[in-house]
Amino acid sequence: MTADHALKDLREKLGELNDVAAALSILHWDQQTYMPPKAGEGRGKQIATLSALRHRMFVSSEISDLLSELRGSIDSLAPDDRVLVEETAYDFDRATKLPEKFVQELAQTESDAFEAWVKAKKGSNFSLFQPHLEKLVDLQRQKSDYLGYEGDPYNALLEIYERGMTAEKVAEVFTAIGKAQGDLVHAISESTQLHFPWLDQEWKQKGQWDFGMKILANIGYDLHAGRQDLSEHPFTTTFGFHDVRVTTRVHEDDLFSALMSTLHEGGHALYEQGFLEKDARTPLAEAPSLGIHESQSRMWENMVGRSLPFWEHYLPDLKTAFPGQLDSVTAQDVYRAINRVQRSLIRVEADECTYNLHIILRFELERAMLSGDLKVADLPGAWNEKMMKYLGVDVPDDAH
Repeated sequence: MTADHALKDLREKLGELNDVAAALSILHWDQQTYMPPKAGEGRGKQIATLSALRHRMFVSSEISDLLSELRGSIDSLAPDDRVLVEETAYDFDRATKLPEKFVQELAQTESDAFEAWVKAKKGSNFSLFQPHLEKLVDLQRQKSDYLGYEGDPYNALLEIYERGMTAEKVAEVFTAIGKAQGDLVHAISESTQLHFPWLDQEWKQKGQWDFGMKILANIGYDLHAGRQDLSEHPFTTTFGFHDVRVTTRVHEDDLFSALMSTLHEGGHALYEQGFLEKDARTPLAEAPSLGIHESQSRMWENMVGRSLPFWEHYLPDLKTAFPGQLDSVTAQDVYRAINRVQRSLIRVEADECTYNLHIILRFELERAMLSGDLKVADLPGAWNEKMMKYLGVDVPDDAH
């Protein structure tokens, strides 16, 4: 078989895998947006079945043979084709370490856990989620063992999202910035605080939604190749080259929460919509790093959405969305309000100064649970301690 023929066959196989992955993404998206409440159990089975099917298709002898053929002629391939083979081979080698039954069980458990998390959050009752999280942590330990690692078991999972990064490197960085940012937050909280009484109003969902949709379109998000919906937690998902979707959530007592999540997810979506069409349905149309992906979302959310020029331009549109509620408010007022530093409970609503502290405490808790140093049953107490240590916040209930 020639290299060209093998490449053609590999692309066809990868396209089929991508199609199954897209079907899985649609099931996940629907689960978090429109799925009826009683459909959770069945959805978990559907997700588990398709996850096992995709895994089986990927680790097949056909793909193994194609990769062996192409690895032998790797130096003769064009640069893009070479990267395609190398990336596929990397993913293939890791996938073959995971048993199909394990992949199926993990997918089922994750789906069941999401349903339990939604109920636990609404009822502020961690005990509803605890057994699911305990099983998930156990399965993630197994996954680390299957994949293999040096040093910390967290490294095997970190490799999935940020290749080459280790828990030890992350801890070193977090130790340095955690102390500095913690001191900065404390100093700011002790200084004279600005107050914005005009924010203490009801901001109707329609006004927030319409304004957010205008911003999405203006930053370049193609609404003919995507859409925005509501979900419990904002996210971005890709079904195909011309179908990249985002979600947001709206709180009528918070003017900026929905807008910031819309800009954040819009940044993710712009990155996804920016891949080359010739690379669709292959790993070349996937982010090489979650850090790169997050840089795009944070750029739009913070560098653009929190800037003074942004609000000098868009404040008139915001006033149109909320007639009579912002008549005396200036762009400078909005700029100051949206950049105020607050010790908050919710990560996705945190300001730039406190956001990293939310990440640090999650890293420390995840790492401790995976190593066995922290039992899931003790997580609420540990969470409360970390929130007080890093953010000076007293957690009121299990929903936060």
